[in-house]
Amino acid sequence: MSQAAATSPFKQPKAVFAVAFACVVSFMGIGLVDPILPAISEDLNATPSQVTLLFTSYLVITAVAMLITGWVSSRIGAKRTLLAGLAIIVVFSALAGASDSIGGIVGFRAGWGVGNALFIATSLAVIVASASGGFVGAIVLYETALGLGIAVGPLLGGLLGDISWRGPFFGVAALMAVALIATWVLVEPLPRPDHRTSIAEPLRALRHRGLATMSLTALCYNWAFFTVLGYAPFPMGLGAIQLGLVFTAWGALVALFSVFGAPWLQARLGIARTLYLNLFLFAMVVLVIAIWTTTTAVLVTAVIVAGVFIGVNNTVTTQAVMTIAPVERPVASAAYGFVRFIGGGLAPFAAGKLVEATNVHVPFFIGAGALLLGILILRTAHAELGEAERVQAESVRGTEPSLSAVEIGPAGDGVIVAAVDDSPAAALVADTAGRLATINGRAVHVLHAREHANSSESSAGGENLDAARHVVRGHLRRLAEAGVPATGYVVLNAADHGAAGRMISQHTNDTGARAVIIGAPTHGGLPALMDASASREILRGVRCDVVLVNPASRVSAGQGGPGGASS
Repeated sequence: MSQAAATSPFKQPKAVFAVAFACVVSFMGIGLVDPILPAISEDLNATPSQVTLLFTSYLVITAVAMLITGWVSSRIGAKRTLLAGLAIIVVFSALAGASDSIGGIVGFRAGWGVGNALFIATSLAVIVASASGGFVGAIVLYETALGLGIAVGPLLGGLLGDISWRGPFFGVAALMAVALIATWVLVEPLPRPDHRTSIAEPLRALRHRGLATMSLTALCYNWAFFTVLGYAPFPMGLGAIQLGLVFTAWGALVALFSVFGAPWLQARLGIARTLYLNLFLFAMVVLVIAIWTTTTAVLVTAVIVAGVFIGVNNTVTTQAVMTIAPVERPVASAAYGFVRFIGGGLAPFAAGKLVEATNVHVPFFIGAGALLLGILILRTAHAELGEAERVQAESVRGTEPSLSAVEIGPAGDGVIVAAVDDSPAAALVADTAGRLATINGRAVHVLHAREHANSSESSAGGENLDAARHVVRGHLRRLAEAGVPATGYVVLNAADHGAAGRMISQHTNDTGARAVIIGAPTHGGLPALMDASASREILRGVRCDVVLVNPASRVSAGQGGPGGASS
């Protein structure tokens, strides 16, 4: 658990930036085609429902391909899987730009979807494995790339689409070719997983009630999401650049609330209540779109505002899936992605057909209804969500039997808690805790939170449990050599950095600790804002003194609370 990031998440090896650049281009594809949908319809004499097949083929094939990503990457490795995905995107995006028929574009978008699935499944894992800033830095960088891609994609699509609807396709092909070469040259081969994943594992995982329920909820949400994204450009009646600006504003809100809004809400309301509230508010926005579809000002405003709830939902739903799933995270991610992308793929085409059979308002009414249905489905897993959140607060003892000199202080004995990560600064945290414990005749609890690499779009394997225990044991040895009684804990299942802080706060309060020692954050500005901030959650949640240890100045500053670190 990184209380004080040793380095900024933006100070990374070149290999990380190569993959991050590819992430930006890949996530551009979400909104890239929105500004050119009307132009394609006009130039190729295609109906809106035919044009929306650009979303359907892309997302449905992505959904199906998610089932094979684990099978592929466990056999050829993450780097080769990533390169294969990039190469497929380059080829099929170029072919789509060169096509002269709507059927050709739709077919090539399907091929693009295969590459997209391979890329989504491995990009976060490659960044985590290559990053020098640890899990937190890797996730911050990945989310930055995701947000930038979502926000910039529509703008680039509008600018290039104003020249020709072929422009965005050729633009993606060129940018991805650059990313492909950079990744091939700069990223080192990564070790293959310990065991090979079968194609059937994601489907078998859906037999678990909690995962299946969350996936069906996500299907309903994605139905509304892609109804708005895939069909709203048609009734707006705007040009390519104007549409690009509208969806750039939308994408900016998606990015901001994925990174900032979602963790804030989840910390205060919990997973379940955040999802209920967010789905309901999103349903109300889609209902506004349904009622005032032909009023351009209202339609544009509502579509932009929808980015708030899409951003929150993308992050919190993924966190919920990873928390509730009783299987390996990559398998859970593949199963969840398969179901949700099916909903996203079918919705735009269904919207076009519904408009042809009825009127332009009906698809959006159905989208609002799908969100309300999602709330009802989610309600059936309320107990599982509650249990998953409870399990997050559990910890497991990670002491080493050979440390016979290490005594365990009883709970409620006014222990000193040292919250450590795997950085060099953690030694100063443990040493400070040891000095305070010696002065006041207390024991030390060494806590390390085992985090997982999650983002709003993907999940990678988390920190190895043995590695987490090794971190704790190293600090226990230091304290034992100093004659300080101590015990170590590895806090399990921290879904993100903020969750780690809340779980450490819970342990601190439950044990009646007199003080908790943490490292002061060493980065500021945008990285600090994007960090879910374990330190902030600890400062907010504990009922004792907090001592911030600054490894740069080796000066500690205390924040008063009930009792005192030196009392």
